[in-house]
Amino acid sequence: MNILEKIVAERRKTVEQLKQIVPVQAWEMMPLFDKECLSLKENLLDESLTGIIAEFKRASPSKGIINDKVDVFEVITDYELHGAAGISILTEPLFFMGNNDDILSIADSLNTPVLRKDFIVDEYQVFESKAIGADVILLIAACLTPKQVKQFATLARHLGMEVLLELHDENELGHICDETEIVGINNRNLKTFDVDIERSLKMAEKIPAGKIKVAESGISSVEDIRRFRENGFNGFLIGENFMKEADPGNAFRDFVNKLMK
Repeated sequence: MNILEKIVAERRKTVEQLKQIVPVQAWEMMPLFDKECLSLKENLLDESLTGIIAEFKRASPSKGIINDKVDVFEVITDYELHGAAGISILTEPLFFMGNNDDILSIADSLNTPVLRKDFIVDEYQVFESKAIGADVILLIAACLTPKQVKQFATLARHLGMEVLLELHDENELGHICDETEIVGINNRNLKTFDVDIERSLKMAEKIPAGKIKVAESGISSVEDIRRFRENGFNGFLIGENFMKEADPGNAFRDFVNKLMK
């Protein structure tokens, strides 16, 4: 069993347990469920913005603990202040040390769309995502069938959220559908965690016209972003590059200053 399979197995188990405690109807009654969602799509298409989806994550399976000392509110506030087009927050608890409270604590105070980054394997999690204040959900093709992607994406859009579909292999191109307007290519193989930007650039050529392309993982320099832009990418999801620093907000600010010169 590879890392991705382990994560998905644990997530399925947790979701089944949560269903017994919190029914969908309870999520629908939460205050943030009726919050109007902000548009990541609009921000990524706005050429006056950075295009960066800045990520908050404390740990990862490949790196272990990255940064568990900083305050989520302070980091996210700095990300927004210095020009993030979107905010990505890991909510998976066992492998990434995330939780729903990380979004709940800031969702009502931001003017920047929040992406709930997790391993969504059940329609139930789409309702949960809306209830905790997410504007966008991540759907990982490697965890889902094309039918499930369409089903979950349709529900998300019905609830007012947008969807970022993540691919990491050309065999997953068939998961793209009308409901997935934003398509991310993960430069990191989710099964081995190796990073290969060249493979991602080649794969991007096969994404249907009209989709908004996002480069994910392994981005560490302004030159990386410029190269992706030259290949038709509008968005750039970056987390570890900032989170590994003692002050992720300042690291993001310095990165943006170099990018916007």
